[in-house]
Amino acid sequence: MSRLAALLLMTGGFTAPAPPPQQTATIDWSSLPDLPYRAPPRLSRDMHDFAFREARSRSCPIADPNSGQWRMQVDIAVLVDGSGVVRVAVPRAIDCPTVEQYAAGLATAFAQNNLLPRESRTPQWYRTSLSFAWPQ
Repeated sequence: MSRLAALLLMTGGFTAPAPPPQQTATIDWSSLPDLPYRAPPRLSRDMHDFAFREARSRSCPIADPNSGQWRMQVDIAVLVDGSGVVRVAVPRAIDCPTVEQYAAGLATAFAQNNLLPRESRTPQWYRTSLSFAWPQ
């Protein structure tokens, strides 16, 4: 199959897909309204533990504000379409990609059938945060 693709490329019979567009702007986190949950998300102990194992195994920075707990917070920008469905969740970089993506997935799951009705039918960006904490 790869020989066929190479042959098509050489003969001009195949056009490679265009690369995805590059992000040209940053997110203004302070301007985003809070994600309007009906009921606030609750992280289970298993969710906290999974994030901790991932952060530790990948040597991610974990904050210790002298509280006797390690902490990690992930901010997430969430695009909600006109029917109230999350279309994309973009985590803010915290130098721990696995936990960032895990938090974005959790935010999407927590929002499913759990958002207050909106007056506008146009897509809207919101923000939410998930905080993970572990005893030392």
